[in-house]
Parts: sequence; C-alpha cells; structure tokens
Amino acid sequence: MKGATAVLRQPESTPESRLPAEVQPLHRPPALGRAVELAFLRWEKRRLAPTEGFWRDFGFHIVSATPQRLVARGAGTAPCIAIAEFGRQDRFVGPAFMMSADTELQRYVEQMGARWLAPERLPAGGRGVELFDPSGRSVWLLQDQRRVEPLPLRETVTPSTNTAQDTRRVNRTVRTPIEPARIVRLGHMVLQTVDFARMADWYLRVLGLIPTDVQYLADGSPSLAFCRLDLGRQPADHHTLVIVGGIEEKVEHSAYEVLDLDALGQGQQVLRAQGHRHMWGIGRHLLGSQLFDYWLDPDGFEYEHYTDGDVFTADVETAYSPLEFGGIWAWGDDAPASMKPRKSLRTLLHVLKLVRRKAITPQRLKLLSAALDAPARPWL
Repeated sequence: MKGATAVLRQPESTPESRLPAEVQPLHRPPALGRAVELAFLRWEKRRLAPTEGFWRDFGFHIVSATPQRLVARGAGTAPCIAIAEFGRQDRFVGPAFMMSADTELQRYVEQMGARWLAPERLPAGGRGVELFDPSGRSVWLLQDQRRVEPLPLRETVTPSTNTAQDTRRVNRTVRTPIEPARIVRLGHMVLQTVDFARMADWYLRVLGLIPTDVQYLADGSPSLAFCRLDLGRQPADHHTLVIVGGIEEKVEHSAYEVLDLDALGQGQQVLRAQGHRHMWGIGRHLLGSQLFDYWLDPDGFEYEHYTDGDVFTADVETAYSPLEFGGIWAWGDDAPASMKPRKSLRTLLHVLKLVRRKAITPQRLKLLSAALDAPARPWL
C-alpha cells in the first residue's frame, strides 16, 4: 500500500474465567453422551464417477465403487471416512460420530426421538442411531465399529527439518515423491447455521463436545465455536466440529489430515496437474494452527488438506476472542471472496426472507456484516 502504513497486530484471546462482563459465555448444556471420533461423512451425488476421480487425486483410498455407492477410507484404522451414494441431487447428507463405550444410545431414542439404524446401513458393523439436528440434517451416532489395519505411509520429513538453531539433517536431502497427499484420517467439519445458539446447544448436548475457542460479535454474543472431543487426558484436536453463525444452513467444508507439509505441497501439485479447482492456500490458520490447503470437488464442495494442528486435553479452559474475518488465518494468501456471503440480488432476497420469518434480526445481520466486511489484510 504505497503511501500508507499497514497495521499489523496479533489477535488476543481471553480465557472464560476472565471474560469481561459484556461478553456472553457460550451455554454448555448437560451432555447425553460423549463422542470420541468423527467417523465418516455421507454425501448424495448425481454422478459418482467425478467424485471418485477427485477423491483419488485428493488422497482418499477407495474401498469400493459401484454405480450406486462409493466408499473411501484414509491410511488410518478407520474403515471408512466418506460415503457417497447415487441420488437426485448433490448434497451433504450428514456426519457419523463414534460414541464412547459408556454412552447409552437408548437415551437418544427416549429423549430425542432417535431411530435405530438397520445393520445393513452401517459400513463397518456395530450398531447406531439416527437423529436430526435443528436444520434437519441427519446425524448418526455409532458404537462397536470394527477397525482395519493401517495402510503404509512414507516416513515424515518433519523430524529432520533444519533450522537456524538446530541442524538435524546432515549429508541428506529432502526428496518427497510427487503423489496425492495421502489422507491419514478425517479431522473436522464446519457447519454454518442461521440460529447459532440453538445449533451449538444441540451439538454440545448430543456429543458432549468442549468449546476450545469461541468468537463473539461486537455486542458480546457468541457466533462461532471451535469444538473438540472430550477425550479426558488424551489430547484431542483443537476442533472436530466448528459451528458458524451465518445466513445459510450448510456444510462449509470438511478437513483431512495429511502426513506433513511436504505432503501438503506435493498434493497441491497433483491436484493442479489433474485440473481440479484450487480454493485457498497454502497458509496457516490462527485458531487451531493448522497448515492448510483448500480445494473444491466437482460439485463445488470444499475440502481441506491440513497438517500440524493443535491438540488439547479436556482440562484446558475455553478461550474467547472477537469475531473478525482475518482471525481464520495467520499467514498466507488473502482468504477468497467465496468464503463470505456473495453480495447479489439473490442473497438480498434470501436475507429479506429470513428477516420476515424472524429467523434472524436486522441487528444481528448488521453485526455479522461488520465482522466480515472489513478488509482483513488490506496490503494483499
């Protein structure tokens, strides 16, 4: 910015125990059970072949592919991480979570109207129930799913990284193969919702999640929550589910862990060479710290490769920070405009319908706009 001085500042977070009076803590209802893993995601697709091609180039291992169903896994011990079934539309159907052994699935039947799933619907045996979140999205809660043997991966180059203070790699080079960024496991998903408070309350109650980082609007009301699994003393990812207040009910993206930064970079080369649509990256997130790279599948759904994310045990306190668009990344290219609501006549009409239905207030729209509209990195 010629003739101007760029303002660089590091966003700060406040622990919940020291929140100022004007900031509202996120309500945490009593949990019905405890999720221990985001098992897999379910999709409906009008054409399975393009999805299969993208999944292979993205680094999924295809378990089975028929004209009616596509099943994929990662290199870890989970039997599947994604299922796509032939249908009338391209849509995200819903997630499946593994629940702890001491969770009583019958409680969801009795208290929330869940239905037991037919055994043939489960890709790895066991048992499970289906219920629906406030937006009508199908959510599966599973137990006793069988595990599989992990698939081989190359050795990570991270331990041999040379720095100005520590030269570990001597008389050796880094020559990682140009290949798809082999997916190790499904990491997290992000859901946008019009009624943030209701959606957050529902998922915290159903899954027993712990908010790691909560972001709030200028009036102090929470509007975004990065939530992790409650694994007790075992470290859990900074977030497995992210709930974002907005103007739609949709899945924003799903994220998959790869081995290291070189896998991220070589995977990007493969995806570019195969003609897939790049969205954003490589960069580093702020909350969660992941190195990331975002891509679009043939139907426009967002997929993220990531590595080097934060992990926390259950006793770490929830942190709060103001919601700013720039808060989603620490460095890298400017976030794409597609991550914000598109300013168009169609969006305006949609928002007016929400206001008329009293699904959202004009004041909240104003607060969301203020948080998202300011340029996050003006010099970019």
